[in-house]
Amino acid sequence: MNKKRTGSAMAFIFLMGIVSMFGDMTHEGARSIFGGYLSLLGASAAAIGFITGFGELVGYSLRFITGMIADRTKKYWTMTILGYATNVIAIPCLALVPANGWVLAAFFIVLERMGKALRQPAKNTLLSFAASQNGLGKGFAIQEFMDQIGAFLGPVILFAVMAFREGTPLFNTYEICFAVLGIPALCCVAAVLLAKRQFPHPERFEPVTAQPQEFHFPKPFWGYLVAISLFAFGFMDFPLITMHVARTGLLTDDLLPLLYAGAMLVDAVAALLFGWLYDTWGLKSLMISALLAFPFAFFIFTAQSPAMLYLGVVLWGIGMGAQESIFKSAVSSMIPAQARSTGFGIFETIFGVAWFAGSCLLGVLYDQSLTLMVVISCGMQFLAVPVLFYTYRKLQA
Repeated sequence: MNKKRTGSAMAFIFLMGIVSMFGDMTHEGARSIFGGYLSLLGASAAAIGFITGFGELVGYSLRFITGMIADRTKKYWTMTILGYATNVIAIPCLALVPANGWVLAAFFIVLERMGKALRQPAKNTLLSFAASQNGLGKGFAIQEFMDQIGAFLGPVILFAVMAFREGTPLFNTYEICFAVLGIPALCCVAAVLLAKRQFPHPERFEPVTAQPQEFHFPKPFWGYLVAISLFAFGFMDFPLITMHVARTGLLTDDLLPLLYAGAMLVDAVAALLFGWLYDTWGLKSLMISALLAFPFAFFIFTAQSPAMLYLGVVLWGIGMGAQESIFKSAVSSMIPAQARSTGFGIFETIFGVAWFAGSCLLGVLYDQSLTLMVVISCGMQFLAVPVLFYTYRKLQA
């Protein structure tokens, strides 16, 4: 293996990690306060649930289309840059929303998710080219680690801003928070433009191999999609967790951004660990992470103490870290470069739809039967393990 090529590939991964770090500082910081902000603007609880859920659905379902476009046009950098610009610039625009303007705020929130849908398959494909030189698990793990450092710093920065602005009218405090997030947003755009300038052809990192003119997705790929759909269906989004914590009074409201920041920190470490394990153990590492993460809902939603809550959040963070690094590594392993953006698009669309459907059901069950909600959440994630084992055996055959 060419040492110069592997060194350049690692430099590209780190540079794209910096891009992701600034990007996540922006949109994950905003995500930690969306609920309170929309409520202050006059949105009902039902409207908030629909806005955030619809945003995620749009952000995932469009990736099927953007993935195919990226593969057909090979304009990976164009889609990555436009996607990042839309993704992060929509956040500071929320500082311009007038009082009671929750509909306009909803537009910017959904626009931010659309930006992520535009850039994600193309960006993952660019990373897969470089990661092929150093190990797919390792490459995506480093990316996710830096990504989640940003997801940790964003909420912490807003926590500091809110503490500093204590006594200021709440609406003005939110305006300042979103304006402050404009700084990492601009840094993100500058960093991705620099990455494009320094590495205009990342596809050259991956050795060219003879490829058939017609490509059909391998059967294990479809089994893998079933497994990640089960996992996603049972894996709930963090706003439901913070709502439960606020209702039960296990933590005070001002500590909720820090709880989310802590989950992101666990996510970062887990991504690094399981990404490294993937290069040695393959899908077995994903089975281990799923077995560790699946009972998180039990510990969180039956918690009688902060310690039990923290354990559940740690397990949730492990699940998030694994899905952000190993899931993508597995797709890169199964799909050749010629169809990889399409593969990422299909994977992320199915994952997002399953997550959205599961989150909706779990949200309804929260008010109907907390026990049933926990059983379905844990059970669906656990069912993913034997399907992953089946997929692993097919890949080994």
